[in-house]
Amino acid sequence: MPVELPVMVMTQSTSRNAALDVQAALEHLIQETEQKLKQANPNLLPLFRQCFLNTIETTVELLDDDTTFVITGDIPAMWLRDSTAQVRHYLRLAKDDSSIRRVIRGMIRRQVQHLLIDPYANAFNQSANGHGHQTDKTQMHPAVWERKYELDSLCYPVQLIKDYVDATQDRSIFDENLHQMLRSIISVMQTEQRHDEQSSYSFERLGKDHPQSDTLPFDGKGTRTNFTGMVWSGFRPSDDACKFGYLVPANMFAVVILQWVIDFARDIYHDETLVKAAEKLRAEIHFGIQTYAIVNHPKFGHIYAYETDGYGNYNLMDDANVPSLLSLPYLGYCSADDPLYCATRAFILSDDNPYFFRGSLAEGVGSPHTERGYIWHIGITMQALTSTDPAEQNRLIDMLIATTAGTNFMHESFDPNQPENYSRSWFAWANSLFAEFILRWLNSSAQSSQSS
Repeated sequence: MPVELPVMVMTQSTSRNAALDVQAALEHLIQETEQKLKQANPNLLPLFRQCFLNTIETTVELLDDDTTFVITGDIPAMWLRDSTAQVRHYLRLAKDDSSIRRVIRGMIRRQVQHLLIDPYANAFNQSANGHGHQTDKTQMHPAVWERKYELDSLCYPVQLIKDYVDATQDRSIFDENLHQMLRSIISVMQTEQRHDEQSSYSFERLGKDHPQSDTLPFDGKGTRTNFTGMVWSGFRPSDDACKFGYLVPANMFAVVILQWVIDFARDIYHDETLVKAAEKLRAEIHFGIQTYAIVNHPKFGHIYAYETDGYGNYNLMDDANVPSLLSLPYLGYCSADDPLYCATRAFILSDDNPYFFRGSLAEGVGSPHTERGYIWHIGITMQALTSTDPAEQNRLIDMLIATTAGTNFMHESFDPNQPENYSRSWFAWANSLFAEFILRWLNSSAQSSQSS
């Protein structure tokens, strides 16, 4: 049964009840980090504090039903992907602080509710209020803001569960609703392995005011695919339509999270039927990636394609939105020194990637979702997160500092020649990812100093 959810109104200037309780817990980490930044790079001080607190100060609401609703920033809806990414940098404190555990635990419960309402939706309203894209030609529900089926939307909630349990050892979240959510995720993935034959999902956004990337061709069913073992996705994590139905980095993310589904099914729920289904699905997706998603590039050798259809067609590119090919070590699919990843990374960070852009102040991965030539702060940050070269990381940090246009916030995209031209001044995911990188960078630097 659909879950009815209470009403909430948010603005950026509103003081969040979550921030009142949680900020005190975060302040110690901020001050500790600031002391380290004074030595490592003082120019990061104003950026880190603002970006670290942006999610909790401006996007989080604790609700009376013990759930947590998290908007993306300037869009008043909760994306399964964005909301997970927005709180990941807080998890390190969840073990010792009950207020942070309340925020994350409430998010998990909320995401479970959302996926039980509609596992094909990517973004949800706070209540069944009919907001968002209700005129789209698909099976809309009034609690759904947008129903673009994106494979990564099924993966991120599992990532949050895994991260939370690892951080806290709190198993109270594993109720029957979560069990049913895991079953639903597996069921959708199984169906979408054979999208053309078995799926009832379709999506069309009608009208002349929307870009072509907002809708799927062929009566909303998308371009045709051959069975490969991989799972079809209608849309990318940018919310743009896939050119070819098998989005490779999303399938790689699925391989990672399916192992966690297997573990939860076996260790928590003792559900051998779910274990076997997830194991079979994981093996088939991995086979499909290794068999159908590798291309021999004339310059870079064997690399991963961004998309394929199983008929021999490939889309060679990368997009700043995560999951991306650049993010594979961050997602846990492979190591940063994996030869196939290294070759793919070299392609991504070159002019051969049609969405790698250069300017006088920055260079990095952008997206067809935004203006051509604009670079994404998420793309630069992910390059830094997956780099094993301290010099490269330091160069990217300087690039991030130089391109906030004096706001000390990360943005969606920006002109690398004139960073004051940017999109989305309130985009919490980009701020959270930046804060997560800075914490990891400082920890890595400290470990290097101790070992030298």
